[in-house]
Amino acid sequence: MVIANIIGGLGNQMFQYAAARALALEKGTSCSLDVSDFANYKLHQGFELQRVFGCPLPSASSAEVRAVLGWQSSPLMRRLLAKPTMSAFRRRGLVIEPHFNYWQGLKDVPEDSYLIGYWQSERYFRDAAQTIREDFTFRNPMSAPNAALVEQIRRVDAVSLHVRRGDYVRNPKTTANHGLCSLDYYQAAIQYVAERVDAPFFFIFSDDPTWVKNNLKIEFPCQYIDHNQGAESYNDMRLMSLCQHHIIANSSFSWWGAWLNPGIDKIVVAPQKWFANANDVSDLVPSEWIRI
Repeated sequence: MVIANIIGGLGNQMFQYAAARALALEKGTSCSLDVSDFANYKLHQGFELQRVFGCPLPSASSAEVRAVLGWQSSPLMRRLLAKPTMSAFRRRGLVIEPHFNYWQGLKDVPEDSYLIGYWQSERYFRDAAQTIREDFTFRNPMSAPNAALVEQIRRVDAVSLHVRRGDYVRNPKTTANHGLCSLDYYQAAIQYVAERVDAPFFFIFSDDPTWVKNNLKIEFPCQYIDHNQGAESYNDMRLMSLCQHHIIANSSFSWWGAWLNPGIDKIVVAPQKWFANANDVSDLVPSEWIRI
């Protein structure tokens, strides 16, 4: 069995799920999700995968985690063994992501493995892309306002544009780690798309739409989406995925909004600088996307 430790916001959960699902398919074994870390998790909307998508993978029981990890299965022990200096003491099945960029070694882990990491690269699940897209089919019916937006998106050359602020601004630790996409990035991305799309219509998604309206100049038709909040926030990703082209933030949320669009001719513009720190993000953005 492959067990994925799941934590973080919806975009992070999707990366963790996709990497484990693809690994299990490759090895011909079962896969489940350990969501126990959400018991005391206060950020974002908690565990969302099955509520939003109805993903078929079951939750792992504590007995199943112990079967894979033995005495290393307790959360305290896993946190201790996750430190790089403790790598020699890990069971072979306790698989800790060693660095941020793609790690070829994931293919060589044993069939009974417990994965801890973010696994933020399409390379982990590219060969299983069709299955991942099917698993990430939104399960709930559209609200009336979102259904109206879908009709509007279908009538125009729709471009999703995501501006992530929120905790990237309010939380000093998060700001120091992630940083913010600059206005220069968005202006350059808008220009890039406008030079290649005849009549772009921008659908703007942000957790701070007032700031965007006051600071970002968009000289094209546009629509601000600000009604999907709280437990309904995932619908912004859903609407993004229905657009023809995308300008994403340094956010796994809009990364997935763009990736879930299966169009082969889509334009996706991503920021060249994803983090404020020195993380190697060379594998985070698919090669066919444009980095500015």
